[in-house]
Amino acid sequence: RTDARACATRATHLRRRRRPHAADVDLSSIAERMQIRRCVEEGRIEDAIDQVNDLNAQILDTNPRLFFDLLKQHLIELIRSGDAAAALSFAQKELAPLAEDQPEFLDELEEIMTLLAFAGEPSTPAAGLLEPSQRHSTASELNEAILRTQSQETQPRLPTLIRRTLWAEEKLAQHARFPHLKDIPSARLGAPAASSAHPTAMEDE
Repeated sequence: RTDARACATRATHLRRRRRPHAADVDLSSIAERMQIRRCVEEGRIEDAIDQVNDLNAQILDTNPRLFFDLLKQHLIELIRSGDAAAALSFAQKELAPLAEDQPEFLDELEEIMTLLAFAGEPSTPAAGLLEPSQRHSTASELNEAILRTQSQETQPRLPTLIRRTLWAEEKLAQHARFPHLKDIPSARLGAPAASSAHPTAMEDE
């Protein structure tokens, strides 16, 4: 009976240890992040801000740079829509006060306002702000901030694992022959790599 109790206690302890890991891959949080990202990439910045605040108001309250970038993106969307009056009003009421508190934001605001001054001219230096890549950049910044608050990784693991594998192969090839990774997508191994180690170096070791 004592052994049975000990086994049950260990099993319960293991289950408890697994729970935080399960929370890391909570499907509902993934769906929420995907929806918020989609809002930004579709130019629906106000919807994205509302959803972020519903998820965790501290994300924007504690990150003035991110909040400014979202408001900046909304201003870009207003300019894109051709509503110059609304864009000018939003810039004066929402962005100008932030630029006063954070002088580094002022140059960025002035750059965006050139889109109004040179509306319809693709040669303006700020025209790149209207490209889809600008939306994607803002969406990625917001997504990473959400992941940090949820204690999840902001970057995918696979590229890191591949870099470590190639680094290990390079080091191992100095001392031994072994099948090396020839094709990464298929994980196909190639012929054993020739050792680059010098015989005298190996003997010294």
